[in-house]
Amino acid sequence: MPTRITDPLDPRVHDYVGLTDVALRRRTEPERGLYIAESEKVIRRALAAGHRPRSFLMAERWLDDLGDLVTQAEQDGIPVLVADHDVIEGFTGFHLHRGALASMQRPELRPVEEVVADARRVLVIEDVVDHTNVGAVFRSAAALGMDAVLVTPRCADPLYRRAIRVSMGTVFQVPWTRIDPWPAGMHTLRDSGFTVAALALSDDAVGLDELAANPPERLALVLGTEGDGLGRRTVEGADVVVTIPMAGGVDSLNVAAAGAVAAWALRAT
Repeated sequence: MPTRITDPLDPRVHDYVGLTDVALRRRTEPERGLYIAESEKVIRRALAAGHRPRSFLMAERWLDDLGDLVTQAEQDGIPVLVADHDVIEGFTGFHLHRGALASMQRPELRPVEEVVADARRVLVIEDVVDHTNVGAVFRSAAALGMDAVLVTPRCADPLYRRAIRVSMGTVFQVPWTRIDPWPAGMHTLRDSGFTVAALALSDDAVGLDELAANPPERLALVLGTEGDGLGRRTVEGADVVVTIPMAGGVDSLNVAAAGAVAAWALRAT
């Protein structure tokens, strides 16, 4: 301990190969039951959330800064792999400058009913495919007091490396799971006592201020995809449609920004 890696084809670094290939990682990481945590802060938050590491990978200069993690890994029999920067760049596809990487065991997703059991405010992310936006939504959810986040089947993976990094590790802090099927899953939310509010442009939409003035006790706020917004069936199936009043001729905001504004206005007090 630690184990020095000199060959990019070494099977011990198989989890870390080709980290820049989004399509490949999106497919292979869930299939192999893993995700990649990048940077000391993210790794520590993942460990604090109880997630189990498969291995660590870092340049030698980080062994001291991460000494407590290395010591714990040694006690637990978790491989700590060390390599020169050019070797790491060769098999990951990018220059590692955030301290370390960890291959983490992907936790089993919990049922929706369990995740929202004690929640008063829930964000639902519908079909958002940009990992940066997914990570930003999670960061806002954590900062603004949302109790849980639900993601629809076609939404980008919250445990993809970029989503985790943008969320600053808060994806480990906010309870979340996938809600499937969708939008039929709105019935599950209603059965749990939630009012479902769709954030969308609609002729019959109420203003955010109006809903915030008299909010329901339990609220699930649905955010739509970057391009087309929420699906027609989602808007029609929601209990209420809410819109953020705009100025300056602007009709909409980025999904992460809109979610933050709405989360702040509708936060439970």
